[in-house]
Amino acid sequence: MKRWISFLGHLVIIVALTSFGKNIINVEEVTLPEASLVKENSLVLFPKVDSQNTNDNNNTVFLKNGFLGFKEAIAFKESQGNYSAVNTLGYLGKYQFGANTLKLMGVYSPNKFLNDPILQENIFELNVSRNKWILRRDIKRFVGKRINGTVISESGIIAAAHLAGAGNVKKYLRSYGKSDFSDAYGSTVAYYMRKFKGFDISSVKSIHNPRI
Repeated sequence: MKRWISFLGHLVIIVALTSFGKNIINVEEVTLPEASLVKENSLVLFPKVDSQNTNDNNNTVFLKNGFLGFKEAIAFKESQGNYSAVNTLGYLGKYQFGANTLKLMGVYSPNKFLNDPILQENIFELNVSRNKWILRRDIKRFVGKRINGTVISESGIIAAAHLAGAGNVKKYLRSYGKSDFSDAYGSTVAYYMRKFKGFDISSVKSIHNPRI
């Protein structure tokens, strides 16, 4: 009799615990934002220290040495990656575009541009394509040559065009560094050539007058 009582007692406890557990556990499916999903493996590399430029922040982390790393390096230099940034000269967004450059690619609303991260990313890539087209002959002629101590690379040329415009980059290259451009904050074509050299941006093709 005692065995049956003990058995029934244990059975009651097990049923109670099982029922209690079902009542308190409520597992819901959680959907993460698309932007937060990691869809591919990414190497994290630290930039090499350039002995010619001791003022650079060498703690910056870059993602790969391809186009992703290139654009994030530009973004960090321009705005520390802030899509909402507007500088004292009115340049806009993560990559600090001027209103006139945006118009060339079909964007006429600065407010829309600032509030649309996807548009900003698309415009950056279109601008790279546009500058590649404008500078295609100079890229072919000067990549691999050394000017002012820096080996010229395609990524350095395109980064400098982002800063100074393709016309000023042509002047710098064709004068072999004698004609340089400096923006209002002191950044020069030579500095951008050096800071952003060596990225592989071949995945972006040159396009004549690209537009959204």
